[in-house]
Amino acid sequence: MTETRVRLRALDKEAPPSKMHFFKRLLVGAPIRNADDREYGVRLIVGLGNPGSEYANNRRNVGFWLANRLARKHGMEFSTKTGTYALAEGSIAGQPIAIAKPRTFNNDSGKAVVALIRRLKLDDAQELLVACDHLDLPSGRVRIRRKGGHGGQKGLQQVIELTKTDEFPRVRIGIGRPVVGGEPSWEPEHVAAWVLSDPAPDERALLDAAVDRAIEAVECAIGEGVDAAMNKYNRDDVMES
Repeated sequence: MTETRVRLRALDKEAPPSKMHFFKRLLVGAPIRNADDREYGVRLIVGLGNPGSEYANNRRNVGFWLANRLARKHGMEFSTKTGTYALAEGSIAGQPIAIAKPRTFNNDSGKAVVALIRRLKLDDAQELLVACDHLDLPSGRVRIRRKGGHGGQKGLQQVIELTKTDEFPRVRIGIGRPVVGGEPSWEPEHVAAWVLSDPAPDERALLDAAVDRAIEAVECAIGEGVDAAMNKYNRDDVMES
């Protein structure tokens, strides 16, 4: 009997049936699908970013900004019980909610997310909502999506790879691309310097306003569903309202 089969049998004994959909696919590497097409509610919000005071105000950390403000708004406090993530638990819109910040650095965010899914005993990665920066949205724009690719965000990319699915909602906060010689740049060194630097005061104000809108979108997704949040917040005129 293979090691994987032994582990699957152990999981069958230890985990309730609703959990096996996720854990079996982690072991065998199969895609996770919503077999019964039921609506998943958001139970875990993960903001992506880099831990440490030296990164706190970087563009990359808008996901952390959202997590911090959302937790504070709803009276939750973060505790760091592992080196993998900081976790706050409470309720939003009458629903039990966990908010987390990976301590693995952005590019290794998937490891923290898998650990959180296991700890919180989520039925599926679809009960996850990720908040992160996005280079290909103009600075200050907000977009919420039910599912999709990673768009070059390496933390989101690893979350997709390790959970074996891209079918979870995400809120993206635009930080724009660096401009070099009057043109947007895709050069890795320019991009790295951009995401790991602090925005100027005018841009910081724009990003702060975007984070506040993103928080409203998250609250709407929890209380009314992701489709309702998409309909309400995926409009460019929201910026001017």
